[in-house]
Amino acid sequence: MKGTNRALRLAQRPDARIDDSTFELVEEPLPELVDGEYLVRNVYLSVDPTQRVWIREEESYLPPVGIGDVMRAGAIGEVVESRNPAFPAGSVVTGLLGWQEFARCGGSDGLGGNVIPPGMSMRQTMGVLGATGITAYFGMLEVGRPQAGETVVVSGAAGATGSVAAQIAKIQGCRVVGIAGSDDKCDWLTGECGLDAAINYKTEDIGARLDELCPDGIDVFFDNVGGATLDAVLARIAVGARVALCGAISAYNEAGLPAPIYFYANLVIKRASMQGFLLLDYLERFPEAVIQLATWEAEGRITWRDQIVEGLENAPRALNMLFSGENTGKLLVQVAPDPTS
Repeated sequence: MKGTNRALRLAQRPDARIDDSTFELVEEPLPELVDGEYLVRNVYLSVDPTQRVWIREEESYLPPVGIGDVMRAGAIGEVVESRNPAFPAGSVVTGLLGWQEFARCGGSDGLGGNVIPPGMSMRQTMGVLGATGITAYFGMLEVGRPQAGETVVVSGAAGATGSVAAQIAKIQGCRVVGIAGSDDKCDWLTGECGLDAAINYKTEDIGARLDELCPDGIDVFFDNVGGATLDAVLARIAVGARVALCGAISAYNEAGLPAPIYFYANLVIKRASMQGFLLLDYLERFPEAVIQLATWEAEGRITWRDQIVEGLENAPRALNMLFSGENTGKLLVQVAPDPTS
């Protein structure tokens, strides 16, 4: 296939929030495929807090993105050329395809994807039935282990993962409080999502509101934020509480040491547990999560939102939106028309 590919390559590692010097937008010829390879035209690129971790110098659960490499990102698109019978032209494929318009897969560069069954929309696959929804499913049910009648608190509750995690806790019969960054987000959580209460951390005192809303303590905390929010919850956990650590977005842009946690000793006093987890821990059980999430969505028990930013060149700005709280639900960058819309 003749033509060009535009890609965002990492130019330098940022000290704080990314800026115009972090990535370079390059235009390159499309590669000639060899046997076993296939070419995907990306439609939606994922924007996730963990991408800020991936461009740090230090190792995390994946190696850091190298200087000059295409920015690592989940994406979904359509196979437009193939020399691999398992990925025929017209297939919809998702995987770590990167911040680029086209991705050559199946070769030595290590890129590859999974074919999506017909009938699933791309936006649904990148949202509630994608990595963020699956993360919420296993993090809440396997780490948080909510029981009917318990009090559950979710930080980052209007985000792609937090909003699904909170609704899963409601399905389990829990009383659920979400923490989010605007009145509109809080209204969405207590309205469409069915949460019992929501706290606007930008205008309200989190600790005082938790005292009011959770007078008997917090049984499960699903944390996407870390820092002072985590500390406020640890100060108010109930006996036997479970804290599921999904992320710590409050620290991802910080160059120095993260904010101290003062109330960790409550884990001892309350005989509580705090456990981190990764989506990759449950790789073999993904079909279970997708089937159950799809069922709950079809039954109207889970609602979800996404937010679309147009244009590859705007992907870095979209990543910053996560840290300023400008998004609600799953944040995507669209780089081509959606054949499933």
